[in-house]
Amino acid sequence: MQAVETYDQAAVDRLCRAVAWAGGNEGTATRLAKMSVDESGMGSPEPKRRAKVLGILRDALRQKSMGIIEEIPEKGIVKYAKPAGVIASLIPVTSPYITPIGIAIYAIKCKDAVIFSPHPGSRKTTNETVRVMRAALRKLGASEDVLQCVERPSIPLANELMRLCDLTIATGGPAMVSAAYSSGKPAYGVGPGNATMVIDETADIAEAARNTRISKTNDHGSGCSADGNILVDASIYEAFLKQLQAEGGYVVSGREKAALEKACWDAGGHRTPNTIARAAAVVADLAGFAIPDDKTFLVVEEQLIGRQHRFSTEKLGPVLAIFKYDGFDQALDKVRQIFETGGKGHSCGIYSHSDDHIHRLALMAPVSRIMVRQVQSSSNAGTFTNGMPMTSSMGCGVWGGNITNENISLKHYMNVTWVSRPIPEDRPSEQELFGEFWDSETF
Repeated sequence: MQAVETYDQAAVDRLCRAVAWAGGNEGTATRLAKMSVDESGMGSPEPKRRAKVLGILRDALRQKSMGIIEEIPEKGIVKYAKPAGVIASLIPVTSPYITPIGIAIYAIKCKDAVIFSPHPGSRKTTNETVRVMRAALRKLGASEDVLQCVERPSIPLANELMRLCDLTIATGGPAMVSAAYSSGKPAYGVGPGNATMVIDETADIAEAARNTRISKTNDHGSGCSADGNILVDASIYEAFLKQLQAEGGYVVSGREKAALEKACWDAGGHRTPNTIARAAAVVADLAGFAIPDDKTFLVVEEQLIGRQHRFSTEKLGPVLAIFKYDGFDQALDKVRQIFETGGKGHSCGIYSHSDDHIHRLALMAPVSRIMVRQVQSSSNAGTFTNGMPMTSSMGCGVWGGNITNENISLKHYMNVTWVSRPIPEDRPSEQELFGEFWDSETF
């Protein structure tokens, strides 16, 4: 950090571009995606998440990260950015190359240092990702050691890393996030997903089915933002189910549903690792049935909600639960029940052209982000067609046991000094402040 502390904004931006290109150019991203699948068995080998690197780089380049970053003249406030420090970055098995690149861009932009702690199941991919980014820094004459990676990860080592570093950014499962918050140092964690989509009677059925397929099949549904539950108005339920099948959805039978549940969850209700982020045909085979070659995700018709009803919980794979509702009040009630079961704080979405329905969902849903008529798996983390900050880490607020509801982005990688100058007195009268209670008898 001392080696880069004198770099100006242009120099830092150049480093951001370099590491983004080193890890995110199409050739390297394709190689790393294949390496990830070969190593962990999860996801698909196409570098579909590469656009996230481009978006994070766009957001980083458009913002200042040193010196004065904001002025509020009417309040006499000037804000100055400073590095957060040395960041411990815990990387999930499902995103071993895109997440490190995004974190590196934001960290370098703020002149932080990062020590990455990979998931053991994809450590080689994460180490290779960091290696190519370090090489880019070295080629530019910058200190490559602002990016480092644990070669032989373990839980005790990750715990010690979080204890020593200034800040932890934990992208992964609940146990990892809990450990981060218990480290004694500041931490940004994420909450579990269980993305639930409402499709009302005003929806474009073809659009909603197409986006559902894209979300559910992207990296075999490994993302916490991938559609998990679909709530469909009864008046369009059959038409939508038919359209889902036209998009490649396979509706499981009653017997297949029971077998699928046994394959995807153990007796204690924990997800079985060999069905997470696997192709639909692989998951079906593990459950003991076969699906046609043109089917890419599994659709389970469900009406029951609760922890004992596994399909209403987070799936992290190519399995989609679909529910029928009668009237929007019932849809809202089902949303509430699902998030009481799991995924509170993360996200939901709606396909609707009714501003009233969108507003009512936004008022009651215990989530940090709601996507309207968008591909849920990608839009939560920011796309080029919405205004969400680009990221690989999404805070889920107090609902999800996190400190923030925001997408973890550039602002979270810096310290900020507020400089306050005097302003004209801004002191309302006591009558204005106390309103109807001013000068009344004491309660």
